[in-house]
Amino acid sequence: MGEITVSAQHLDHLLHDPASTYGAPYQRAYADLASSHHGRPVAEIVPLLRAAADAALLGFTGADLAEQAKAIRTGARYELRVRVTSS
Repeated sequence: MGEITVSAQHLDHLLHDPASTYGAPYQRAYADLASSHHGRPVAEIVPLLRAAADAALLGFTGADLAEQAKAIRTGARYELRVRVTSS
């Protein structure tokens, strides 16, 4: 299970919000990779997750991304604990 802290004003960078004009929510990119890269090597998935995290301006660590990539590879559920700050 991972954990990330996101400011309330940037929560739409992580989670899909139909009311938002922000165009790179990480949740959508993760879901797309989970369906298209199931069973693929972790080393192939991590750079794609890094690109999605960078596009969404999220600061996932390499370990976070490797854990997410492993979940995608194996088809396991991945839980992300999101801490929202007011600033």
